[in-house]
Amino acid sequence: MRTTQSLSITLPIEMAEMVKAKVASGEYATESEVIRDGLRTLAARDAAVERWLREDVAPVYDELKAHPERSVSLEDAFEGFGKRIKSIASKTKG
Repeated sequence: MRTTQSLSITLPIEMAEMVKAKVASGEYATESEVIRDGLRTLAARDAAVERWLREDVAPVYDELKAHPERSVSLEDAFEGFGKRIKSIASKTKG
């Protein structure tokens, strides 16, 4: 049973040059290795985003839906961020 499949892909010139440069530098042995590593990185990023959405974003969203009175306006949030940044900046200067 085969564990690989041959594909023909078309890339923008800049990306094709990047793939060739990675091989020419010796960082990768073949163009296929470059593409495989890129796809593995993409899959890892997608998994990390999915995990972040599930573990961090969804609970906050659920809490906001359950208790809308605890929400803060965007304007108030930015004002709070600005104050926090100024506070941190003043501590690092002194």
